[in-house]
Amino acid sequence: RIINEARRRIPDIAPEKFCINIDRYGNTSSASVPILLDNVNNHGMIGEGSKIVLAGFGAGLTWGAAVLRWQAV
Repeated sequence: RIINEARRRIPDIAPEKFCINIDRYGNTSSASVPILLDNVNNHGMIGEGSKIVLAGFGAGLTWGAAVLRWQAV
């Protein structure tokens, strides 16, 4: 629901830019964001210099977010 609301409120970003993995991995708690980042990287969905916004939400209204520019190693 949170992701769908973000999609609705930010219409300038194409819906396919919002990546979701809970349907494949379930709730992996704090590992959800790095698992998804590895997955999109392995599928060639991000490239050198891509701007990425990461966000995770948990129980008890905990959350974390980061903005980064992707640089291959």
